[in-house]
Amino acid sequence: MLREDVKLISVDDHIVEPPNVWVDRLPARFQEAGPRIVDQPGHTQAWQFEGELHKLNLLGSPQTRVFRTDGTGEDLYARHYDDMVPGAYDPAARVVAMDEDGVWASINFPTFPRFGGTRFLAAKDKELASACVVAWNDWLIDEWCGTAPKRFVPMTLIQLWDPELAAAEIRRCAAKGSRAVAMIESPSPLGLPSFWSEYWNPVFAAAQETGLVLCMHVGTSGTLPTPAPESAANSDAVPISLCGLNSMMSLADLTFSGLLHRFPGVRIALSEGGSGWVPYLLERMDYTWARTRIGVDRSISPSDIFRRNFWTCFISDRHAIESRHSIGLDKLMWESDYPHNDSEWPNSRKFLAEAVADVPDEEVRQIAETNARNLFNFWD
Repeated sequence: MLREDVKLISVDDHIVEPPNVWVDRLPARFQEAGPRIVDQPGHTQAWQFEGELHKLNLLGSPQTRVFRTDGTGEDLYARHYDDMVPGAYDPAARVVAMDEDGVWASINFPTFPRFGGTRFLAAKDKELASACVVAWNDWLIDEWCGTAPKRFVPMTLIQLWDPELAAAEIRRCAAKGSRAVAMIESPSPLGLPSFWSEYWNPVFAAAQETGLVLCMHVGTSGTLPTPAPESAANSDAVPISLCGLNSMMSLADLTFSGLLHRFPGVRIALSEGGSGWVPYLLERMDYTWARTRIGVDRSISPSDIFRRNFWTCFISDRHAIESRHSIGLDKLMWESDYPHNDSEWPNSRKFLAEAVADVPDEEVRQIAETNARNLFNFWD
């Protein structure tokens, strides 16, 4: 059962950046082109960046956003700060929301930069883009996490287009107290060299050296599974239901790529990908590995790489809880996904307690708290 003294840690929540993030921190020469909030018709707002407008958005739940319609149908997203709960964008209000939810600490992915920072990968001016990455990191560590250092686990964006610059930013932010990197799950769909190349060596070397965890959130490759055009055009139910496939692909690709043979100390969290699929994929990878004679390293099995290098994260996954010993009890972490639609806020603790009611207390503590504390070196 989930005891009252367990300090629940969510390893995947989200922030809608407040308007001041880049306005307050970018050098003067970047102010005009840098991200800023502008009002739009119909009670909407947008980020203006490099002269282009990008709708403000929060894919929230009925508890975290106001539902509006423009007459053509209900928008899935909150498009104005007034339509969001303050906990979406204000750190002090977030702490209050976490207290209501029974959550002690939280890791927060970005929204405007996208979950893996790919907004800045697409920027025309890469010097501006790099300044935006640095500004977000300083804001997140100094202001957001600085509001309640024991309640927020600092995360870092990187310059995906320049591995050496990214490695330097990892080291800079590690020195400031960062514990994690918002990393993409698959580079190739974004037009970047794959994990099979040596392109990512500096990034993985810096992660290994500093101990920062590479958090690979589903969708950071820019794609989710869509078996048919109608799957995405008519509903988000299919891609969201299948998003665990992204984490499965990342795990398999990284396992066989050789990157983790070169950097065995790197730690990776497969964020929002679920966990119940792990036993099958490990069995399948080991089976394939044992029968493949070309292009695989024979020194360590895929399942041993998983146990050494990977952790999984789930919101609601009863099968993972039942399979916890097959997955590895130390490989399971819980996430809230606040303030997104998958979140159970303000009843997250209640729902998790029901899901683990028949699990021994110390195993629940491990899943709910200590696995995350150990992985992210976050002890208060």
